[in-house]
Amino acid sequence: MNKIGFMQGRLSNLVNNQIQAFPFEDWTYEFELAKKIGFDCMEWTLDYPNLHSNPLLIPEKKKEIELLSKSNNIEIQSITLDCCMQRPFWKERDTEIRNKLIEDFKLIINSSIINGIKLLVLPLVDNGSINNLQDGKLLIKILNSLELDLKKNNIMIAFESDYAPSNLLDFINQFDKISYGINYDIGNSASLGFDTEKELDLYGDRIINVHVKDRVLNGNTVRLGKGNADFEKVFQGLSYINYQENFILQTARSIDNNHFGELEINYNFLKKYIF
Repeated sequence: MNKIGFMQGRLSNLVNNQIQAFPFEDWTYEFELAKKIGFDCMEWTLDYPNLHSNPLLIPEKKKEIELLSKSNNIEIQSITLDCCMQRPFWKERDTEIRNKLIEDFKLIINSSIINGIKLLVLPLVDNGSINNLQDGKLLIKILNSLELDLKKNNIMIAFESDYAPSNLLDFINQFDKISYGINYDIGNSASLGFDTEKELDLYGDRIINVHVKDRVLNGNTVRLGKGNADFEKVFQGLSYINYQENFILQTARSIDNNHFGELEINYNFLKKYIF
């Protein structure tokens, strides 16, 4: 049964004019607002510079998060690791700094275990893009060193990548299906001009999370249905491969600060396609 979720922060005011950032001032209120719209789950957001102040990484906050989740029927099943996109440990050449970033990544894994979260979305896009062989080899080496903990605790990593479809297939085939899969971003693929049928045919069986957004070809994020994403084709394809995991709305922000209303419009748009 597919669950519909949203990216944490989409029901809060912009933080430093960023489209996506952890909403330190409003994070508790988002649970109740999400319940009013009808969401099933939320994808938590972790970012720098205040990573260690994020409530998810503070053990004493576990009960508060759990209470908010249960009282509003909003599950937290995944985390998007914007922190790793902002400061990718696989691209850091200073060994001391890289080791500190890896320790942060281990802290995130441990916090996921404590909070019962099973999916980590690792963005290999923008500042986190893998642009050379060295970056890719280092990423694989570091993840291999953590694989026992991932498997022991049934935690999966979903790679979000800007690789062309054939290159993404080559990349994901280096990782086993037990601990690794693909986060398919509808809007990013539309913006890059990728062929949906080719994408799903090549690696549809490795998709374990879907980010729902719309983007203009080579351009920005827009309201669902206003960009270049072919939602009819996307959802027909996902239905054909029997995709049964979550859909996370990572949609455009409201231009008039009516973030609740904007997300509700996008939620209702998505509901038309859920199979």
